[in-house]
Parts: sequence; C-alpha cells; structure tokens
Amino acid sequence: MKKKLLITSFCMEIGGIERSLIELLRGLELSHIDVDLLLCSHTGPLLREIPQGIRLLPENAKLATFLRPIAAIAAQHPLFACARVLAKQKIRRRFPCPPYGSDAVVYALLQAYWSNSNRLLPRVSDDYDAVISFQWPHHLAAYHCAAPRKLAWVHTDFTKTTLDITADLRVWERFDGIACVSQGVLESFCHVHPSLRERCFVFENLLDAAALRERAAAYSPSDFLRPPGGSILLTVGRNCYAKAFDNALRIAQKMKAMEVRFHWYIIGYGGDEQALPRLARELDVTDCFTFLGKRENPAPYIAACDLYVQPSRYEGKAVTVMEALTLGKPVAVTDFPTAAAQVRDGYDARIVPLENDGAAESIAALLNDPAERRRLAENAAAGDYSSSAQLVKLYEHLFLQKG
Repeated sequence: MKKKLLITSFCMEIGGIERSLIELLRGLELSHIDVDLLLCSHTGPLLREIPQGIRLLPENAKLATFLRPIAAIAAQHPLFACARVLAKQKIRRRFPCPPYGSDAVVYALLQAYWSNSNRLLPRVSDDYDAVISFQWPHHLAAYHCAAPRKLAWVHTDFTKTTLDITADLRVWERFDGIACVSQGVLESFCHVHPSLRERCFVFENLLDAAALRERAAAYSPSDFLRPPGGSILLTVGRNCYAKAFDNALRIAQKMKAMEVRFHWYIIGYGGDEQALPRLARELDVTDCFTFLGKRENPAPYIAACDLYVQPSRYEGKAVTVMEALTLGKPVAVTDFPTAAAQVRDGYDARIVPLENDGAAESIAALLNDPAERRRLAENAAAGDYSSSAQLVKLYEHLFLQKG
C-alpha cells in the first residue's frame, strides 16, 4: 500500500524556498507515495510548476489570511485580524527602536502572528503517514496535522533571527526530524536550540539540472547591455536585509572608482523597492547598475552573465548559487557564516570578504582575470549539484525510523 505524505508551505511566489519546494516535489517517487500539498495561499507563478501527480489541496480561507493585509481580512476574519494587531503591538513594545534594516523584527512578527492565531487554525485530516512542514513558522503542521512522523525544514542561519526562543522550542519539539539545508545551517540552528541536535540532519536543496538547462534555453535576455570591453554581473533574490542589495550598490560604487568596466543587474522584488534605486542615484551608479524587477524565469539571465554574485549578509543555502554553478558560471559569494557550505572556495567559486572594500577588490580582480573565471566555470560545469541521492535519507526519516 502506498504511503501518504502531506507537505505544508505558504505560497508559490518566486523565491528560493518555493523553487526548492518545486524541486523536492519533482524528486519524490510517486509510484510509492501519494503526496498532498497544502498551501496557505494559492498565489504565485510557480503554482504552474507543481508536478503532475501532486494533489494540491483546496485553499483554506483562514490560512490565506496570513498572506493578506490586516485591513483586507478584518470584515470576514475579525479574530485573525485582531490576533495580528495584538501581535504587532507586542513586537512594537519589544522593539521600540529596531536595528536599522535588520530582519529581526520580521522574524519576531511572523512568530507572534502565528502564535497568536494558533488556536484559530483549522484542523487538517490525520489520514497521513508523515507530514513535512517546509517553511517556518511551523505551527500548522506542529499542532494541527496528526501523523506518526513529522519533519520540519530550516532554510536560514538561525543565529540571525531574534525570536522568543522558549516559544519557538515548543513548536520544534513536536517534530521528529529537522532537515537543515546545509551543515552550516544545522550548526547555526543547534547553536540556538542545542537540545534538538539529535533530531537534526542535513538535506540539501535538490536541483533538476536537465530542467534548469531547459529553462535557461527558453529565451535570450534582451535587456542585458554589455559595456564596451566589460563584464555582466548578476544577482537574483528577494529585496531584503539578508540579501544585501544595498551593499551590492556600495561595492559597485567602489569598483566604478577603480575604473572597472562592468554592468551589474539585479533580478528580484519585495521590501521597499523604491529605496534601492534612490540609493543608486545617491551613489552615482545608475550607469553601471540596473534593477530588472521580478522575472518568473531568471535562468536565461544566469546563463548569459559573466559572473554571478551573491552579496548576502547571511544565507541558508542559496538556490540561485546552485543554479549558477550548474549552468557553469563563475560565482562570487560574500563570506557570510555558511558560505563554505555553499561553494568550494578557489575551486568552483570565490568567497570574497563580507566588508564592501574587500569585496570590491576581490570581485574586480576576478573580472580582470578571465582565465581564472574560465577555470572556476569549468570546475562548476563538471560538478553535480543535484543532491538527488539524499532522497533515500529523506524516505528513511519519513517512513522507516521509529518515533
């Protein structure tokens, strides 16, 4: 008899977690497992990429409130609206002067939203052999889905979150296994929750190389303009503090002062999308830096760039870096805490200093050394970043281990 698996997540907007979920769904062996997918909101262009054979459960109006503004849900779901208002008040008292640009308040606010709304959440059928909660916060799967085995995912450097640790631990303790997307992510999570180390294991993001190459060949970007004798740099991600697009602008300013010929493009959305263009004007880099906004399929842009750059302050394991390596592109990542778990420095990528002066000098040196970029690209192209062998490990955690 087939095993029954439920996977929960938020939506299918364009992002690393959502892309990682698509790759996981593609990798599951559906001849042995029936898979149901429960999304809080049926929104996002990646809905179209959910593989055949995966059953998308109907959207639940209560769960959809988490992805809508408070004013939009007040009439039909006043209890959820009230819970979120109270959560906002609580976090404002806790962070009267939040750190500028930090994600601390975002994590704390999400935790408070879900904690305050937990008793209002709908019950999910308990006719499953296992449940995967793919995106934090994990309250829905922890408290409202019954199954013999429960797994939850960690996608970020947990030391960078500012949470109510005691309340957070109570949620995690309801899971039998905790999948971390890299060894660095596992170590950061266990630094925050050392009592959970025995439940943690590494499960890296999956990647279907053939499907990625097919997406990369879908079209040729018409909005890439190469400067005479220069290089095209690319960064892809959501506009948030962790991705450090503001630092990318400052690095670009320093490289421009060094008379390096380049044009840096960013594909992404979110946050204050007007703030970065304003900063670009202030730093006088609009002639060498362009924000392209959202692209449903950024793979052709990755394939067309000369250097893929990940300027993040911190990461879990960036899906876009894996994609760039798979497409045989030279890569530069900043020296965030989990960078060494993402790339092999000096072999398939360069880890450059986290501070802007050092990053600018290292990236400029790489742009001025085409032979080194070719060597990195050749090593990357020869690698296997699919991580598909991990699926056996996942099945063991889901269906073979005893609670």
